[in-house]
Amino acid sequence: MTATTGLTSLPNTQPLTIRFASWERVSTEDRQDPQSSRAWQYARGKTLIAPHGGQIVAEFFDIDKSRSIPPQRRPEASRLLAAPADPGRGFDAVVVGEPQRAFYGNQFGNTFPVFAHYGVPLWVPEIGGPIDPDNDRTSRSATWPRCAGTMRPNGSGQTSQSMKP
Repeated sequence: MTATTGLTSLPNTQPLTIRFASWERVSTEDRQDPQSSRAWQYARGKTLIAPHGGQIVAEFFDIDKSRSIPPQRRPEASRLLAAPADPGRGFDAVVVGEPQRAFYGNQFGNTFPVFAHYGVPLWVPEIGGPIDPDNDRTSRSATWPRCAGTMRPNGSGQTSQSMKP
């Protein structure tokens, strides 16, 4: 405590930084330019996490891999899915700039539990932040494209979802 104010001085604290891995994919070098595809997916993820103290410290970017190939069979996605089990992985959360590049069909429902099991949040622009494994609205096991098309922030920091028939 200082004698003149009676207040306790706190040490100079730095804002919390959340370390993110970015997950991106481009299907073929013939049809899509890997550099520009990576750039816009990376930028979309960075835009989502920056206001929350997020910083991308690792990238997992598959080139020339169709989204119909399960993530476990794509080299970079496979490395990313193995990383959460390693406490020294170097990142705290994962951001997917474009979920439809990462997931197809039931792949989201088969992949998300890996991140949830190890307590690694998965952030997506469609809901404005991390998917909550304890909130049925953001972690339904429905196919990702159906979820991504219907989830949206509701203005209160929460998400709302209307399932289409």
